[in-house]
Amino acid sequence: MPSSALMNVMTAAARKAGRALARDFGEVEQLQVSRKGPANFVTAADHRAEEILLEELTRVRPGYNFLVEERGVIDGADKSHRWIIDPLDGTTNFLHSIPHFAISIALERDGELVAGLIYNPASAELFTAERGKGAFLNDRRIRVSARQDLGDAVIATGIPHHGRPGQDLFLCECEEVMAQVAGVRRFGSAALDLAWLAAGRYDGFWERTLHPWDIAAGIVMVREAGGFVTDLAGGRAMLKTGDVLAGNEAVHLAMLKLLKQAAAAA
Repeated sequence: MPSSALMNVMTAAARKAGRALARDFGEVEQLQVSRKGPANFVTAADHRAEEILLEELTRVRPGYNFLVEERGVIDGADKSHRWIIDPLDGTTNFLHSIPHFAISIALERDGELVAGLIYNPASAELFTAERGKGAFLNDRRIRVSARQDLGDAVIATGIPHHGRPGQDLFLCECEEVMAQVAGVRRFGSAALDLAWLAAGRYDGFWERTLHPWDIAAGIVMVREAGGFVTDLAGGRAMLKTGDVLAGNEAVHLAMLKLLKQAAAAA
């Protein structure tokens, strides 16, 4: 399917920022790094990529609002549109020379997510989705997996690191899930976890206390790939709560039941 004007804009911005990240990734030992909190880092690479994305998207869509990881809210004149951006999801991977990180860009129109892009410049994998138009990996249509049995499923998650709340609850959830599934994976980028789920590589994904920029693009991706995305109560408040559960219909329902059981027992 030919790319829309909107997706061309998003792709051009992501590729330009991606080139900067790729250069910094090759010289990661020389990067300036600061700590935002326990096990939570920000690098000069984050800031450079963010500057490029803001400049490019503002140039072609002036007046749009922004919600950006490093700068927070940036108000624009156009109150109907908001970009939700993470310039570098997977900073800890990046700093350890692990080539699993991504730029994440989502567009919200009148409070509804309508487009998402997730780009890993290290692998040159570009995931894109627009509402009603499907999801794609490098222009090839992607779909969520068709596995129906949790015993065959590989589930992705995020582990609460040092300084983040919810470790006891996570251990209860993980114990419940591990007893039922074929495997659990933790790769360190929620944006790519959702993109990989949309591509059928994972069968399910759950995580708590994420930020809107971690998951907004991935929500569009999974939906357009035929999957289901909710919060961990089964509702639609993912961007507000930061809690997310995704999968095909069967895996999503089974995981929702398991996680509710774990939460009740915790």
